[in-house]
Amino acid sequence: MQVPQRQIRARFTDTTLTVYQAYPPEIATAALAAGRFCPPFRRGRMTWIKPSFRWMMYRCGWATKPGQDRVLAVELTRAGFEWALDRACPSSPDPARHADRAAWARELKSSDVRVQWDPERSLRLAPLSYRSLQLGLARAAADRYVDEWVVGLTDVTATAREIRALLDAGDDRAAAALLLPDERPYPLPAGLAAAIGATPS
Repeated sequence: MQVPQRQIRARFTDTTLTVYQAYPPEIATAALAAGRFCPPFRRGRMTWIKPSFRWMMYRCGWATKPGQDRVLAVELTRAGFEWALDRACPSSPDPARHADRAAWARELKSSDVRVQWDPERSLRLAPLSYRSLQLGLARAAADRYVDEWVVGLTDVTATAREIRALLDAGDDRAAAALLLPDERPYPLPAGLAAAIGATPS
């Protein structure tokens, strides 16, 4: 079956969805101990959340890049996630949505949420022909994320490194693939899908 060009794929339940973030040890350790994001995590910076585990692995190099060597699975409410999607501005102008670049720039300046679609990655982190979502949260959206939406944090660094070790050893791809999270197409309401530029189902 052909994967839609722009589709959110994630682990989710009836009420929650899992995204991934990579941090330096001091931020990850403090967050895991508290069960929530806390200093030295800084709310003043835009925080990017990624439903795709493989895209997170591409970004952090399987938890080997400095400052991104601890990977957290963040379980957040679907209500919060969809609140953010509903208020997201594309990270680049969308001709179907913006009359011109100036109109996009005005929306970008006023929005607390950025939506960006990047090539999804294979198990070997090669770019695929379809895209995966990143969501950037700032100001009020970041506050809501930290204070209201996050319901659980899990350190998945060891899983990331185990998969990388299997691949480096030339083991059967199936062995490494079995360790990947089970990500399914996320059921977006039609209006919300259109708002973020997702491919219609």
